[in-house]
Amino acid sequence: MHSRHSLAADFRRLGIEPGDTVMAHASVRSVGAIAGGPDGIHLALKDAITVDGTLMMYASCPEYYDEVGRGHLTAGLEAELLDKLPPFDALTARSARDNGALVEMFRTYPGSSVNDHVARFVVWGKHAAYLISRQPWDFPFGHDSALERFVELDGRILLIGADHDTVTFLHYAEHIVDIADKRIARYRVPTGEDGRRVWREMQEIDTSDHGAHPNWPPRFFAHIVDTHLGRTGNTGGAVGDSSAFVFSGRDLLAFALPTMAAVAADAAAADRLLR
Repeated sequence: MHSRHSLAADFRRLGIEPGDTVMAHASVRSVGAIAGGPDGIHLALKDAITVDGTLMMYASCPEYYDEVGRGHLTAGLEAELLDKLPPFDALTARSARDNGALVEMFRTYPGSSVNDHVARFVVWGKHAAYLISRQPWDFPFGHDSALERFVELDGRILLIGADHDTVTFLHYAEHIVDIADKRIARYRVPTGEDGRRVWREMQEIDTSDHGAHPNWPPRFFAHIVDTHLGRTGNTGGAVGDSSAFVFSGRDLLAFALPTMAAVAADAAAADRLLR
């Protein structure tokens, strides 16, 4: 059985340092049994980065809040949602289930903050307020977003037993890469304004399984991450029972942008450039 203390030591051996800005993706189950429960994961990570560090996770929103108008729901279901779905409340809404249990534990733990948007990040620590100080409504993962400020802070990405295809940070690369024919998703979000529910139009570079560009191969993000890890000799380490990796967001971005541009120009480039 692991403990908060032993997990903090694992994070330090992995390379996490005091003062780091870290964006984490984690599978609680992969870590194994923890004395005191799985909150010990984010608490141990806070111990490793200290009060001079900053922790960030992507929470998103509950089912349906960012789906009306995307085109994959039935007309009947959309009509029912338009009638019944309450306004999105960033402070109380649960995290998306697909993002794992740890982010919801982190979101509801004292000291955490969130941005007021369905593209919702949870933050804690020294630079938490700066990360979510501004949030564009449209194209929420792009310019002037929390992810852009994460790059400014030289943030590091931490994967703890997580699917490498779920690295949210790469949506920032999709938003800013200079390529033609990006897919734009448009949808509606129920917001609260002056005590009323208002359905507000929103758009983003498509973050769904369709992909941001027609040439994106299946599990494109995982291929980008794994190729980057291989080229940098990053073999990771153990956090509890889990296989974990930590790496620079800036370095991943520097690899992802030209890779995305090459694949957008020629789909076959993915076979040449990626593992």
